Amino acid sequence: MKLDDYNTRLQALAAELGLDYYPVDFELVPQNFMLEIAVYGVPVRMHHWSFGLRYIHQLLHQHMGHSRIFEVMFPGDPCRAYMMDRNSLAENTLVTAHVIGHADFVKRNALFTRFMSMAGGHILEQSAARAHNLEDALLRHGQQAVESVLDAALALEPHIDINQPLYRQPYAEPAIDAAAPDAFRQRFQALPGESRPAPAPPGRPKIPPHPEQDLLWFIARHAPELKDWERDIFLAVREEAFYFFPVHACQIMNEGWASYWHARLLREADFLPHDLYLQALRAHSDVVRPYGNEQQLALAINPYHLGFALWEDIIDREGIDAARRICAEEDDSGFIRHHLHAKLAEKLDLFSYQARSDGEARVVSRDIHDVHEAILGPKYNYGAPFIQVERMNDDFSLVLRHDHTRDGRGLDLAQAEQVMQYVVRVWRRPLTLHTVDFRGTPRTVQVTPPDSARTSARLV
Repeated sequence: MKLDDYNTRLQALAAELGLDYYPVDFELVPQNFMLEIAVYGVPVRMHHWSFGLRYIHQLLHQHMGHSRIFEVMFPGDPCRAYMMDRNSLAENTLVTAHVIGHADFVKRNALFTRFMSMAGGHILEQSAARAHNLEDALLRHGQQAVESVLDAALALEPHIDINQPLYRQPYAEPAIDAAAPDAFRQRFQALPGESRPAPAPPGRPKIPPHPEQDLLWFIARHAPELKDWERDIFLAVREEAFYFFPVHACQIMNEGWASYWHARLLREADFLPHDLYLQALRAHSDVVRPYGNEQQLALAINPYHLGFALWEDIIDREGIDAARRICAEEDDSGFIRHHLHAKLAEKLDLFSYQARSDGEARVVSRDIHDVHEAILGPKYNYGAPFIQVERMNDDFSLVLRHDHTRDGRGLDLAQAEQVMQYVVRVWRRPLTLHTVDFRGTPRTVQVTPPDSARTSARLV
């Protein structure tokens, strides 16, 4: 039998087992195409130098044997799945079953459903259209101008507010008390020597009216000299950030669910030849093992391994119906906090650790709450520091504040200054960021644009 035949029969078996998903378009692609998808996030995306650095990083990891890409799947209606044409038939049979599990997860999960309803189910077509618009901008405005805007937008890519809709309305106008004066005030104003108070001079309403977390939206909406094509780039990056947020927020759940179902589908697929099943089983073991190569200790979480172990534990204890309810309602934060219990963490040998500057690492704690925080801490707020716009002054200078009490981290000041340098070229007014360094010492980063080509920065 060929892969298409196995695909058809695996999907029929999935339907029998109660999996429900949008149609999936499968495509075999060469290795270099798969590598570009892994780097850019989608097959066709806006070009930027940072993707070239990611490409080199991914290429080095593959050549060193630290990374291998079996498939990439894009949620949507239909879902799009790309498989490596160099994979063996057994590997791509496993990948087919794995993708079916992903497709079931993204249709079932509330977070994916919400964000897909906002961003749409055709990310690849939308991304290609944005890339085309960017090429037009390059022709009209030049590489330096376009790249400067992309530098700022991509540096702020994770700084969105996922509790707001994708297509936000402007801030509401402040309410004006236009009520007529009551009888007492009318009599008071009629007294000799009294007159109606002069109206207060109109003032600009406070912007933002509350601390604003969605930096991409705020800059697109309020940057004083932003051109329409520059605004379009910021909004395009923001829209893609919204699309990819559930992938980030549900990675452990999603990869674990797909791994559980590929293992179960292959196990129950009695039409698979025995040799092919054994080869697929070996590939499964490579995917869900806790550590890579010959290492006997993992200092990073393999989401396939942890997610697979969690779903097996949940289904063994509570049944498949409970698992499907959890799949629909949770993201990784709730999934880990509610379902990774101390006994399972001990079985999986999970711990929190501290790395020293000389490369040595030591175990800090095996307490289950510390393990939860070690897993979830890097995922908080899209993995980015929690930074908000505090106020925009009358001269349009902008004050930002890093709430380190929420994300539990100090900033790398050199990196923060670099990001501020990118942003000030687009905001075109002075920027101030209040933060703390890694020692918890309050620091202020101030960046000013002396002219359109150069910026200066100062650390306080």
